[in-house]
Amino acid sequence: MMRAASLPSLGLLALALLATPFVPLRAQSGGLLGDSGVSSSGQGSGGEASPASQGERRDRRTRGSQSGKRHVEISPYLEVDQTAIWDLKGGNGDTLTYTTVSAGVTASIETQSVSVGADVRYAHEFAWNRGQASNDIISGIVNARADVVANMLSVEGGALATRVRSDGFTGGNNSLAGVNNTSNAYSFYVGPNLSAPIGDLTVTGAYRLGYNRVDNGSGAVVGPAGTFDSSWINTINLSVGMQPGPLAFGWSVGGGYVRETSKQLSQRFEDKFVRADVTVPVSFTVALVGGVGYEKIQISSKDALRDANGVPLVNGNGGFITDPASPRRLSYDQDGLIWDAGVMWRPSPRLQAEARIGHRYGSMSYTGSLTWQPNGRTSIGAALFDSVDSFGRSMNGGLANLGTDFTIGRNPFSGDLTGCAFSSGGANGVCINDMLTGISAANFRSRGVVAQFAHRSDMWGYWFGAGYTQRKFLSGGVSVLASVDGQTDENYFASAGLNRQLGADSAIDAMAYWNYFSSVANGVGNVTNIGANLSYRRNLMRRLQLSGAVGIDSLDRKGHEAFVSLLAQIGLRYQF
Repeated sequence: MMRAASLPSLGLLALALLATPFVPLRAQSGGLLGDSGVSSSGQGSGGEASPASQGERRDRRTRGSQSGKRHVEISPYLEVDQTAIWDLKGGNGDTLTYTTVSAGVTASIETQSVSVGADVRYAHEFAWNRGQASNDIISGIVNARADVVANMLSVEGGALATRVRSDGFTGGNNSLAGVNNTSNAYSFYVGPNLSAPIGDLTVTGAYRLGYNRVDNGSGAVVGPAGTFDSSWINTINLSVGMQPGPLAFGWSVGGGYVRETSKQLSQRFEDKFVRADVTVPVSFTVALVGGVGYEKIQISSKDALRDANGVPLVNGNGGFITDPASPRRLSYDQDGLIWDAGVMWRPSPRLQAEARIGHRYGSMSYTGSLTWQPNGRTSIGAALFDSVDSFGRSMNGGLANLGTDFTIGRNPFSGDLTGCAFSSGGANGVCINDMLTGISAANFRSRGVVAQFAHRSDMWGYWFGAGYTQRKFLSGGVSVLASVDGQTDENYFASAGLNRQLGADSAIDAMAYWNYFSSVANGVGNVTNIGANLSYRRNLMRRLQLSGAVGIDSLDRKGHEAFVSLLAQIGLRYQF
């Protein structure tokens, strides 16, 4: 079970309650013509930021002005649950019971100049079994945006808190892990966006300050890639461009700088790039896109303290102890020409697809995206990605890309964030369970594909997310992390859920998930996690709701005993 909530987790709760008007930076411009007539350049999603499209902000204002109303929905609640867990296979055959008292709030605020989305929950688990510790848990996401100058300057920000198993059973149900075998993960970002028209030109800029932290339990499994501690991220982007019209093509020239400083081994990541992009429409729905530029990426760190035998020393959380007297050495140094070319298809404002091939990070690179909203209640998105990333930059980037209109799934037994979070835009979702498999001190090249589908109606709601990620670690030279250079982690994942309103007073929810994680670098090995749960909710009074849930969860780590657990829960919720 987990420790008491730390300062980052309390900060998340405060941000939700105060509804601070910040919103995430968008990673890609929307539409065929976007801010400057140039499509997304395909820059990596990790620590990089780009301005939200002017057209996107205008669309949001148009919807607000058409409705003529402010949308403000804030729903705080209190909840009491009783949970029991039985070992069907593996373990000691014991029955684990605990009582959870939780308080939370969901919020959706949309005005002409402010947008806020929040889903935050604080819980205290009272343990009933001997040797089992009570604990405090906070989890949730807050994203917000405030327009300072209409159609020109906005300020955005967000925060995320969740927990993850750290005992090697990656992807497993956190309710089945003890206090020493779970980690708390936090992420936060804030920064301004600028989009200023100057005649036929548009100047765009963005700055983002990000912070990430992982508090590991004393039972955390730590492999040769180390464990993540905390990091600060500074990201700056600036560009100027023109839409097709004055010329037969659109163009953009810009550059950016990303710097992440990590506490673990005083590691430093720096990415500097400049590039020029063009968009050449060949029909009303198709355009050729491409760009060329120069990029320099360096990763450096200090060494770990070592004992008399040269073995690196670690602290109580499994992290390496940095030797402050050691010189700073490069572990990754890549610079040179970058380019990409492809095609973009946009037959309607609701459907856009793009595919690119290029050269980056010293080898060929392939990226693509699909966004489709067949109607106002359905969203479909897919992305093929390739970036040099870290756990901190991927957390910050995923949070920032989610937006303020999102839906997240929670495990009914633990309340933890599970599976994927979906945005109304379709392509800006984030699969939290995939990001949490990347907790390590080392940087990596991340390549893979992810697809998401979500639908909401008055009576039905269902969603699906699946994907594959390969992380190839980058840590050459004489770094203490050099042993993992070139080694890979692979993560395959899929999750699906539905909810069905059974009438005015009751509903059911169901969720199923599958995750396969294969790791050499993190010392975890191969872990398969499969599970499903079903819950029923019924209103007893106007604000009082009864709920019940059953579920099954299985964990199989190659070379270790497999576990299968049955879970059951009953609870009461009071909605204010």
